[in-house]
Amino acid sequence: MSLLNIFNIAGSAMTAQAIKMNVHAKNLANIDSIINKNGKFYPYIAKQVILKEKNRFEDNIGEVEIDKIIEDPSPCKLIYSPNNPMADKKGYIRTSNVNIITEMVNSISTARNYQANVEIINTVKSMIMKTLNIGQ
Repeated sequence: MSLLNIFNIAGSAMTAQAIKMNVHAKNLANIDSIINKNGKFYPYIAKQVILKEKNRFEDNIGEVEIDKIIEDPSPCKLIYSPNNPMADKKGYIRTSNVNIITEMVNSISTARNYQANVEIINTVKSMIMKTLNIGQ
């Protein structure tokens, strides 16, 4: 593997982490959102990013890409509020399934992964510059 391939690997990881960070931010921003569709109220459903390795050809071993963005399968929270206009017949309102603690932990992890890939790029760039200066 050449040093230049490392730029592709770290770059693909940084792109994936940036998309993940946007999804986490969207989840946190919509934690209290309610959608009105045809007179029925639906809570915002959290999204999750699924990554996959790019096709395993020799040129791009280790690169990642977004496979898909899916809805979080965890159940929505139910809150008993019989006087709320959004309550069902039993008096419960469904609220978002966004877990603020999980989203914050994932956001921090995503930011650190992005930062680690920036450091990889800086290290490889430094190594290339030192290699070029050997003959001087």
